[in-house]
Amino acid sequence: MKLFGPLYDRCLAWAAHRHAPRYLAALSFAESMFFPVPPDVMLAPMALSTPQRWYRLAAICTLASVVGGLMGYVLGHFALDAIWPWMVKLGWDGAFSTVQAWFAEYGFWIVFVAAFTPIPYKVFTIASGATGIGLIPFLLGSAIGRGARFFLVAGLVAWGGARLEQVLRRYIELLGWIVAVLVIVAVAWLELRG
Repeated sequence: MKLFGPLYDRCLAWAAHRHAPRYLAALSFAESMFFPVPPDVMLAPMALSTPQRWYRLAAICTLASVVGGLMGYVLGHFALDAIWPWMVKLGWDGAFSTVQAWFAEYGFWIVFVAAFTPIPYKVFTIASGATGIGLIPFLLGSAIGRGARFFLVAGLVAWGGARLEQVLRRYIELLGWIVAVLVIVAVAWLELRG
């Protein structure tokens, strides 16, 4: 079943659109609060199509993601009771409880790891506000983690250029399914620990 190849082609088409930086910012913002698709799927093709602008694209992605994370923090801090039924419906309640316990023990480091890795950052942004982690450690962890991730992705793709694009084109389905399986394993692991 071909799923990731057509998605990759669509992202390449979006990357060429004149409003692509705005779309990237919107996707990065939304992903930090509720949207399930990570901004990397748009950032990578954009850095590939305009390698001379990779650092600008990574900066847009980072800034929008941190602002979206701040909105998730505010939601967790002021509106957890209101959004709790929505989180239960999406199945995030178990992961959220586990994350709360991690915050009590690890604070800044858990935000950094969540911001850098492909685990659902949105759960951590909301949990940060709900558990009362300090705003400054939250913003630092988010900015450092998200910045490191997006600058790494964009820089590697811009550096790899056409060679990397050929490798991505050849293995996009395999890579997509590997990432999907890793996310499922990470979620299952979180559930088992919770």
